Amino acid sequence: MTDLIQTIDWSRWQFALTACYHWLFVPLTLGLSVICAVMETIYLKKGRPEKWLKLIKFWMSLFAINFVCGIATGIILEFEFGTNWSNYSWFVGDIFGAPLAIEGLFAFFLEATFVVVMLFGWKRVSPKFHLTATWLTAIGTSLSALWILVANAWMQFPTGMEFNPDTMRNEMTDFWSVALSPVALNKFCHTVMSGWALSGCFVIGVSGWLAAFGKRSDMAIPSVKVAGWVGLIGLVLTMAAGHGSILQVSKSQPMKFAALEGVWTGSTNAELTAVGLLNPDKELNNAEDPFIFKIGAPGVLSWATRGSTDAFIPGIEDIIAGRDTINGLEVNTVSYAERIARGKVALAALAEYGETHSPEALQTLRENYEFFGYGYYDSPSELVPPVGLIYYSYHMMVCGGMYMLLILAIGLFFAYKKQGLLEKKWWGAAAMLALVVSWIVSQSGWICAEVGRQPWVIQDLMPTRAAISAVSPSGVQTTFWAFAIVFTAMLIAEISIMINKIRQVAKK
Repeated sequence: MTDLIQTIDWSRWQFALTACYHWLFVPLTLGLSVICAVMETIYLKKGRPEKWLKLIKFWMSLFAINFVCGIATGIILEFEFGTNWSNYSWFVGDIFGAPLAIEGLFAFFLEATFVVVMLFGWKRVSPKFHLTATWLTAIGTSLSALWILVANAWMQFPTGMEFNPDTMRNEMTDFWSVALSPVALNKFCHTVMSGWALSGCFVIGVSGWLAAFGKRSDMAIPSVKVAGWVGLIGLVLTMAAGHGSILQVSKSQPMKFAALEGVWTGSTNAELTAVGLLNPDKELNNAEDPFIFKIGAPGVLSWATRGSTDAFIPGIEDIIAGRDTINGLEVNTVSYAERIARGKVALAALAEYGETHSPEALQTLRENYEFFGYGYYDSPSELVPPVGLIYYSYHMMVCGGMYMLLILAIGLFFAYKKQGLLEKKWWGAAAMLALVVSWIVSQSGWICAEVGRQPWVIQDLMPTRAAISAVSPSGVQTTFWAFAIVFTAMLIAEISIMINKIRQVAKK
């Protein structure tokens, strides 16, 4: 049992490590490809001036470095589903594998084909064909993200499938239900647009250094104009899609929603907390106050999620007990104790059906399959996610997003009206800080989405502990440290190459 627990923990750490490193590269790929495409469109519209060509090639070189690192980490991430999470891959491979196959066969080949033309085809193809290749690269990166996010969204909101007890697998019954689920659409828009916002801050941050410390305002001003608009549009759309995602989470993943907001006990006129310090002594059903201190707006959480300040927002303890109130009426949801009991009935029925193929066992399984995953647990307390990590990540994301919005707006104003201020060192420092903040925001959002789902690998259906491969903990530990060393070296190399490239441009 000890080895199994160690394998689970180390596999989770290894997947988290790979995902976090991969997510350092993906958002910049999504947004910087669009910024390069917009710049090249302007380049052709202006009659192909040399200064715009140099500008485009500079940003494309930074895109290329990041693109390569993203591919390397992304391939390893997909392999880990087979090496570390083979039970998961078997249980839902027919569904989870479909969008990943589409991503590999169509979207990735699209971007991989045209990125070569984009980077090396300047003197080999016509200007219009090169522009088309650049836009197709940008579209390809977004399509790759689409299908990967469809797969991820299904883990958050499983739909369009049916469990086959004869094969012990979930099989897809409705592809479009999977591809067009509200979770998938909101997640795609939120993620891709956040990549635009991050890339806008990245370009403004680099441009801030070029203008304030490298004396290259000639490059910084047009870059800020393009990246500022792409980033600002992306951030506004990110916020809109984020609100849609939160509404969906409040319905389909109420436990995650309660953790995001730090709500342990439900109430009407629920407060939206802007700033708060959680009480580390707060546990399930004890009398401790959830917060040491907080600043919030009463009624806003109720109004934003259920349309009325008088609406009841259930907390973690209410969800576990099976309490909620809809339209002023008390509604009894299924308590976690009952879910665990019915889940154990489903597991027992599945085992019996596997041995006897009894129609009665099959009927019992179908009646209780909704709570199948809960049967792996013995106590409702095991089903509470790490509230502190989720709460702080969520609020870091929101607060950091406000800073990004401020820098994008000010950067655009300076670029159009007060260009001399772009050369001020205080602005260069503020812009470079936004570059760092944007990555903290991006990583925080990913932590909210993935850790908030725990302890599930598939929400309500398959626990993380049941998804593991039969591998030794020592093997996972070895690959964890190997990946940590390789990924860190790759990140250091990428940053070093980017810095050298930026310095070279500043010297010209």
